[in-house]
Amino acid sequence: MPDKPSVLFVCVHNAGRSQMAAAWLTHLAGDRVEVRSAGSQPGDAVNPAAVAAMREVGIDIAAEVPKVLTVDAVRESDVCVTMGCGDTCPVFPGKRYLDWTLDDPAGQDVAAVRPIRDAIKVLVEELIAEIAPESAP
Repeated sequence: MPDKPSVLFVCVHNAGRSQMAAAWLTHLAGDRVEVRSAGSQPGDAVNPAAVAAMREVGIDIAAEVPKVLTVDAVRESDVCVTMGCGDTCPVFPGKRYLDWTLDDPAGQDVAAVRPIRDAIKVLVEELIAEIAPESAP
């Protein structure tokens, strides 16, 4: 793993799970990790319930825009985390692939998105501990 690992979060619409995961990783790891997110079939906008749920924890993703998954995005990432996009993610030798099983927040209200948000935070914290732990003083 390079000094600054890069992580790509992928879900179908890049409007909920992958956006929340990218925001958590950016928020918790700061500049220790390069963060990307994309969708196999990107939506038109980030899920308003995901925006509201993240705002509750002080993270603003309202300005984010769903992005299409590209081969280059996968190629340029050290770790590719999929969340329900199945076999649409290109596979390259030497890359690390993780599949996080999480409910889809599409069509859900904020109350239903909160547990998804919280589960993503735990997974992101575990990923940070593994790929970009804080340096000892």
